Amino acid sequence: MSASTERPSSAEDITSLPDGFSSSQATPALASLASLPVGSHLILRCRKDWRDATIVAVSPEQVTLSVGAPRGRTYRVKRPASTLVLLDGPVPILGEGSWRAGLVRYDVRW
Repeated sequence: MSASTERPSSAEDITSLPDGFSSSQATPALASLASLPVGSHLILRCRKDWRDATIVAVSPEQVTLSVGAPRGRTYRVKRPASTLVLLDGPVPILGEGSWRAGLVRYDVRW
């Protein structure tokens, strides 16, 4: 058996920008919070830090999120359904700022 290590021809069509980014990374994608399906995970900006959240209910007026707290509990927050979400690659982000640096640290035993 031999495995082919060649990429498909569609990979050659990606254009590169001078800084080494591809054109898909240059413009951030936006979507509404209501367009994400129930069960989707996203990163949510809280008062001091960024936390993991899951969409648990969607109605025409609002979306309910279940947010994980650092001590292991969860709580729910509601946001308008028309709220815009930034897509950082496959990760939906709800809030502004540098989320990678401020992501809350959960239980260190895991």
